[in-house]
Amino acid sequence: MDPELLALATTAGTAVAQAVGTDAWHGLRDGIARLFRRGHAPEAAQQTALERLDRTAAEVARTAPDAVEQAQGLAAASWQTRFRDLLEDLRDDEERATVAAELRRLLDAATAGASGGVGLVSGNTFRGPVAFQVGNNNRQDVRFGPES
Repeated sequence: MDPELLALATTAGTAVAQAVGTDAWHGLRDGIARLFRRGHAPEAAQQTALERLDRTAAEVARTAPDAVEQAQGLAAASWQTRFRDLLEDLRDDEERATVAAELRRLLDAATAGASGGVGLVSGNTFRGPVAFQVGNNNRQDVRFGPES
């Protein structure tokens, strides 16, 4: 699978697990279920996706507070695989691009809802020195060298 689509599947799986119990959950849940309306018996596929999403939410919700992170990790892994399978099983690159664009739109909407429209950073890997800033109307003064 294309590395960009693989990364999208990974991000989407993590987003599902992290959205449980948030304001973004219902919109993300419904949008994702619609994405699974592909191929044969689209109504059944959408219903199956809804049931799986509801099971995921219930499993995370009933987890003891000290084990929520582990439950989210398991849910994320499960949904990452489902998204990867969805993208792999599409007929052609054009349909894959359409579904990927819709999935990105859903994730952007969920992220904006979860963070009040302020940039949300999740799932990044930094190797080496990094300067990172997120937000509105921020000021950052960066100086390098001995006179700093």
